Amino acid sequence: MATLVIMPRQGQSVESCVITEWKKKKGDNVAVKDVLFSYETDKSSFDEESAAEGILLEVFAEEGDDVPCLNPVCIIGAAGEDISALVAEAKKQLGEEGAAESGAAQSGAAEEIQSGEKDQNAKETPSAAASEIPAAAAKSEDGFMRISPRARHLAEKTDADLSKAVPTGPMGRIIERDINSLLDKGLTNAAAAKEEPAGAENAAPVSAAPVAEYEDVKLPNIRRVIAKSMHASLSNMAQLTLNATFDASEIMSYRASLKANGEKLGMNNITLNDMVLFAVAKTLLGHRDLNANYLDDKDIMRYFSHVNLGVAVDTPRGLLVPTVFCADTLSLNELAARTKSVIKDAQAGTINPDLLRGASFTVTNLGSLGVESFTPVINPPQTGILGVDTITRRVKLVDGKDVFYNAMGLSLTFDHRALDGAPAAKFLKELCANLENFNLLLAK
Repeated sequence: MATLVIMPRQGQSVESCVITEWKKKKGDNVAVKDVLFSYETDKSSFDEESAAEGILLEVFAEEGDDVPCLNPVCIIGAAGEDISALVAEAKKQLGEEGAAESGAAQSGAAEEIQSGEKDQNAKETPSAAASEIPAAAAKSEDGFMRISPRARHLAEKTDADLSKAVPTGPMGRIIERDINSLLDKGLTNAAAAKEEPAGAENAAPVSAAPVAEYEDVKLPNIRRVIAKSMHASLSNMAQLTLNATFDASEIMSYRASLKANGEKLGMNNITLNDMVLFAVAKTLLGHRDLNANYLDDKDIMRYFSHVNLGVAVDTPRGLLVPTVFCADTLSLNELAARTKSVIKDAQAGTINPDLLRGASFTVTNLGSLGVESFTPVINPPQTGILGVDTITRRVKLVDGKDVFYNAMGLSLTFDHRALDGAPAAKFLKELCANLENFNLLLAK
């Protein structure tokens, strides 16, 4: 019995996923646990394994398509099986009742696979009947053209004449190979409009201008999300950054002690950043305007009972901010372990999307990259973000003498709509004091 494969929902906050790569093609044999396709949310990536065996009889989405969760993606069944009912069900869900392809055509395609008369290349090549389909067949009943995002991007980049495109994709959609076919035939808008001006043969030759070499690379989904979020943050908030330093001698000494004796205590993997996160979680509880979300569309301040700490992570796919929930209730060792776990999952691209939301405050650390001071950008609707800077050698006056010490910088950006400068400065001052007296903070 044929199986309709749908786009999974990865987390309650996820509404759609982008198909990044098909591992199987239409007509391929599929076994249970075979990866059918890879897909990604705006923050994580996944592989979809088959729960059935058979042949990939139909595909409803191309690479690059943004597919709503629980929508049909493909059909797996036996060779020659009648899948017209499933195709009709899929069309209904996709709102494609008026699509050109009929259930009989789908069944015929399955029989074609069974016959084995066509090789893989033939399956990828539009048939003679397809070449007779007018370009208008790629339009739905509401007049919008059915075209995959990859095909549209290629058409815009190459100026291909879409009016002459022959749709060969699922549900009568124009896909990337249809655009390449136009380009192979020289069917571009420029070519259609071009006319040889009179007397052109007598015109003086024009020297060619130098050609600038460059590469256009489409922004990945996560980069578009980051760009939109950062632009909205700076456009809609009144952001101000305060900078301070503290004497990091005590946390450095504590770290050295853990490296020497931590294995006995089971605490040998705690970093300076873990200590900063611990101090932030403990300090924030007394500064609720920074442990909050500013909901400007409702004119509401949402104050959190616990500190849900966002930790900015550099990953191969871009910046992610996983959340350590109720960080204020964790011991230093528990917080360090929880933080490393979400960072590992974020960098691997396998983190649950529900762990990428719900933070009340964020910490971002560029100290390991030698940055001495920077202006972190708030992750809305949070009201603040703390930047952790590198350690530098400074001088301070002790008993009338100049004494060198290890200074760590902190950069606090806050939303001036939600709180004023004085409350923000008080938080930063208390945080510095807690870090300079870290052993006392552990005893609280």
